[in-house]
Amino acid sequence: MAGGGEAARLCAEISQREQELRGLRERLAAVLAEGAAGDGGAVEECAAAECAAAFPSELPPLPAQASLSPADILRYSRQLVLPELGVRGQLLLARSSVLVVGCGGLGCPLAQYLAAAGVGRLGLVDHDVVETSNLHRQVLHGEARRGFPKAVSAAAALRLLNSTVQYVPYCGALSPRTALELVRQYDVIADCSDNVPTRYLVNDACVLAGKPLVSGSALRLEGQLVVYNYQGGPCYRCLFPKPPPPETVTNCADGGVLGVVPGIMGCIQALEVLKIASGMGSSFSQFMLMFDAHEGRFRNIKLRPKKPDCAVCGDNPSVTCLQDYEVREKKIDAWPPFCKHKDIFHKLSPCLLW
Repeated sequence: MAGGGEAARLCAEISQREQELRGLRERLAAVLAEGAAGDGGAVEECAAAECAAAFPSELPPLPAQASLSPADILRYSRQLVLPELGVRGQLLLARSSVLVVGCGGLGCPLAQYLAAAGVGRLGLVDHDVVETSNLHRQVLHGEARRGFPKAVSAAAALRLLNSTVQYVPYCGALSPRTALELVRQYDVIADCSDNVPTRYLVNDACVLAGKPLVSGSALRLEGQLVVYNYQGGPCYRCLFPKPPPPETVTNCADGGVLGVVPGIMGCIQALEVLKIASGMGSSFSQFMLMFDAHEGRFRNIKLRPKKPDCAVCGDNPSVTCLQDYEVREKKIDAWPPFCKHKDIFHKLSPCLLW
C-alpha cells in the first residue's frame, strides 16, 4: 500500500511539473514572438533549450467548452453565420487537436489558417531551423528568426495571431519510437513533410492509431492533395506500396518551387482539416486533387478503394508496428514518391486510377 501511495504522489508531481513546463514553453514562444530585439543571443539559447525537450510526455485533454464566449462570437462571427459550420461546428473545432508534421512551405499556411479558425490545439513538428532560402515560401518565419527552430518560430508567430489556441512545438524529427504515441494524442494529422521515410512513417502511425491523414505536396508549379485513412478510404501505402528508387524523386533545391504553390496547397489542406474537425467531412478521401499553377487548372483523379492486400490497412496487414523507415532516397520537398513528372499518373500502377 505504501508503494501505491508513493506512486500516486510521484504521478501528481510529474503532472504538476509538466504543467509548469508547458507554461515556460508558452512564455518562451511569447518572447520569440517579439523578434530578435534585445539580447538575441539569449533568445537563441532559450530556443535551443526548448529543443532539448523535443517530445514531451502525454498531453492533458483539452478543456470542455459547452458554449462560445462573447469574445469567441466576435472573433469567429464571419464563419459562425455559415450554416455548414455554425456554433456546433465552432465548438467542435475548439475541442479538436491537429498535428502538423513539417513547418515549411505547406505547414506554414496550413497552421496559420487552423489557428485563425480556432482549432483547440496545434502540435507543430519540425527538426529544422529557419534559413534564408526558406523565406520565399515559409511565410510564418521572418528574417529575424533565421537560425531558430522552425517549430518554435511557427508557434511564436501563431500566438500573435490567436493566443487562445494551444501551441505545442516539437523540435525534432519523428521516429518509430515517438510517432505512434504522438499521433494518438491528436484528432487529425496533416502531413507537410519533406522526405519519403517520414511520409511512410506518418501514414503507418495514422493507420495504427485510426487517425485521418491530410497529405499535401508541392514542387515546381504543381501540387497534390489526398486525404488518407478516412471513412474507409485508402491509405498512402495503398497508392504507393513501396518507397521509390532515389533517381525517381527530386527536391526543391534541384527542381525549384514557386513559393505561392505550396501556399495554395497548404490552404487547401487547412480547408480539409477544418471540414473533418468540424464534422462536415472531406471531399478527398476517394480523390486526388492535382493543381497545375502554370495552366491555372485543378483536376480530380478518382482513386480505387483501399487495397485488401495493403501491407498496413489491408485485411491481413504485415505492418503491425512502426519500423525503421530510413532509406537512402534523396530528400524531396513535400512531394510524394513517383511524382517527378506531370503525367506520371498515366504510367503508375492501376491502383491509382479507375
